[in-house]
Amino acid sequence: MFIGWEGVGLCSYLLIGYWFKNTEYGNAARKAFVMNRIGDLGFLLGLFFIIQQFGSLTYSEVFPQAAGMFKGDSILVVITLLLFVGATGKSAQIPLYTWLPDAMAGPTPVSALIHAATMVTTGIYMIARSNILYTLAPTTQVVVAVVGLATAILAATIAIKQNDIKKVLAYSTVSQLGYMFLG
Repeated sequence: MFIGWEGVGLCSYLLIGYWFKNTEYGNAARKAFVMNRIGDLGFLLGLFFIIQQFGSLTYSEVFPQAAGMFKGDSILVVITLLLFVGATGKSAQIPLYTWLPDAMAGPTPVSALIHAATMVTTGIYMIARSNILYTLAPTTQVVVAVVGLATAILAATIAIKQNDIKKVLAYSTVSQLGYMFLG
């Protein structure tokens, strides 16, 4: 998953910077790159903690071991919070949400595919796929729900005041991602 995670991030950076002679688009590409690297650092640290605790990154080996742990175990809370930081960067949640509206600088059809469908849903997929870990970490579930709700409300409010249709769609996407995290 991590290799695909990074591949999508690279494609996003290259797409946003497609018109590299325009400095605004170049700045947007760098902003997306930095914010995604912040999230990726959290994701990577979470993976390191998983390896340290369970000795593997394979779902079929990690989940049975995790199921034997008690609900609310501090190591599970740390792991899930770090994984959530990764999801926050990739899926544009508070505080790492500002890169997505700027990312609409790329060519529209490809931008829609990467930023409204493929890339931004990877964080939600990772959390859904790791649901056993999140079920055992109720503290993290509350954090995910609060951040998702706050992002949904904030992004929808910002979208109301936008004039550029691509920005409206970007903030709408961020808002809908917040609802997915809340769910």
